[in-house]
Amino acid sequence: MENRNNVTEFVLLGLTQNPEIEKTLFSVFLIIYILTIVGNILIIITVIRSKSLRSPMYFFLAFLSFMDALYSTVIVPKMTLDMLHEKATISFQACMVQLFLEHLFGGAEVFLLFFMAYDRYVAICKPLHYLVIMRWPVCVLLLVASWIGGFMHSLVQLLFIVSLPFCGPNVIDHFICDMYPLLELSCTDAYIIGISAVANGGVICTIIFLLLLISYGVILHSLKTQSLKSQQKALSTCISHITVVVFFFVPCIFIYVRPVCTFPIDKFLSVFYTAITPMLNPLIYTLRNTEMKNAMRELWNRKMMFNLIKITSFPF
Repeated sequence: MENRNNVTEFVLLGLTQNPEIEKTLFSVFLIIYILTIVGNILIIITVIRSKSLRSPMYFFLAFLSFMDALYSTVIVPKMTLDMLHEKATISFQACMVQLFLEHLFGGAEVFLLFFMAYDRYVAICKPLHYLVIMRWPVCVLLLVASWIGGFMHSLVQLLFIVSLPFCGPNVIDHFICDMYPLLELSCTDAYIIGISAVANGGVICTIIFLLLLISYGVILHSLKTQSLKSQQKALSTCISHITVVVFFFVPCIFIYVRPVCTFPIDKFLSVFYTAITPMLNPLIYTLRNTEMKNAMRELWNRKMMFNLIKITSFPF
């Protein structure tokens, strides 16, 4: 691979070339990253510590938060630090690692969101068989399948890129090493590989997105036969899931479903699903989920009570 490449590093142009705007964006994305990590870790801890959140839905939710934290960490810290430098660069090897990890966690999240929709379908449409169908071994198997799916997707994307020669130029008009910007820098005609990348990324995202919309349509239609209380609870959960699905899938489909080409808006859409969506997911799931809010409140009260007892029992 090294013999075919004259490029040892890439220059990332980032979101903007304006130093003043970059300083503002540095503060904004630093806050976004902190909120993302804190929010997702809070959900993970709440699910682990709370005895009332032992259903498969919260098992998947905890791992969704775990994936969001990892996904954001692959992208946001470097993007934020690059805003402090006049010239942001990334080595060829580091670029390939970022590309692989980005699609690994993003791909795994795509499949996990699909399995979460399946879990909600079984819980709402087949409640009497829920505990039989969604046994813990099945949940673990679905989680492993999401990681395998993400790994296979990411591996294929990486093999597409490393098979290409890069002779220069080495300037990427983006803030991350992604498929299409890299394909445009290739020294050979990447049309066939671009079509394969669309099939491996955009088509898969589109199919799963349509399946998700159909599944939630079936779920919402089935609510007509249930009690008002059950309808409200299920509707609240489904709206949270649908919101996350739309925020994540729509930008991905717009970017990856077309032939190899880049638009200025791609960078801002990439920001949305790599930085904004992982931050919003904890808010979406906690603000619309009564059980999650009650569990967080209970853990907070328990911690406050523990600290109070510890303070009052301290010998003066």
